[in-house]
Amino acid sequence: MSDRRLLLVHAHPDDETIGNGVTMARYVAEGARVTLVTCTLGEYGEVLVPELKQLAAEHGDQLGGYRMGELAAACAELGVTDQRWLGGPGRWSDSGMMGTPPNDGLRAFWRADLDETAAELVRVIREVRPQVLVTYDENGGYGHPDHIQAHRVAMAACDRAADPGYRPDLGPSWSVAKAYWNCIPRSVLAEGLRLVKEAGGDFFGIDSIDELPFGVDDSLVSAAVDGRAWLDRKMAAMRAHATQISVDGPFFALSNNIGQYAFGVEYYRLVRGTPGHPGDWEDDLFAGLTE
Repeated sequence: MSDRRLLLVHAHPDDETIGNGVTMARYVAEGARVTLVTCTLGEYGEVLVPELKQLAAEHGDQLGGYRMGELAAACAELGVTDQRWLGGPGRWSDSGMMGTPPNDGLRAFWRADLDETAAELVRVIREVRPQVLVTYDENGGYGHPDHIQAHRVAMAACDRAADPGYRPDLGPSWSVAKAYWNCIPRSVLAEGLRLVKEAGGDFFGIDSIDELPFGVDDSLVSAAVDGRAWLDRKMAAMRAHATQISVDGPFFALSNNIGQYAFGVEYYRLVRGTPGHPGDWEDDLFAGLTE
């Protein structure tokens, strides 16, 4: 299919790289138009770099602006040239983790009006006209309120964008052909745990994948996008998110083989549209689409 268009909806800067870095880099390299919508600046993220601690919310409250620069640098590494902020930069703020004071902020994305947020994304969908949309599952992957809200906004916008009677001022209606949720198969988590233990390492500080807040049964997985050829781009984009990701930290301090296995292939669950390879995992999110 020529003129392939992929839209990804994420909550904070760095989510796109961790979940979809090689996918984005691969499709950019293959000539697809990749559009990233980020819903907040990530103002309440934890700053991992000691010399930048003054940016954190409890100090200078400058982290959001700094992370805008980190995201721009990460997108440059991945080749993504169309990155947008939902409603404009800072329209809604990071809500922090569930049960924390930022959840109740006046601009908190978690408490934002769904009609207002979805309309902003409908505007993007009708302009870009993506065949494929990627976002989180209904639990936001691991329960973060902004991830859950991004899921709600993305799925509501898919429905409304396709309705010609909904807000014609936002452009002609457009139906997204396939919608996917990010996921990690339990078999992949189990193999990662086995390999790390075999190498004498630590896997999230756990002994069983049952302790993790994420991971889905393999039967729910629809696609495995092999982006190992672009793993170096993903790792460079991770380094660009220096306040949030320690590439040498426990999560990424794996051997080269384990790292490629765990991060060079990204997994998806098809929730809207027709599978391109019924009964088997797809290797291309555009599989089965002809226009």
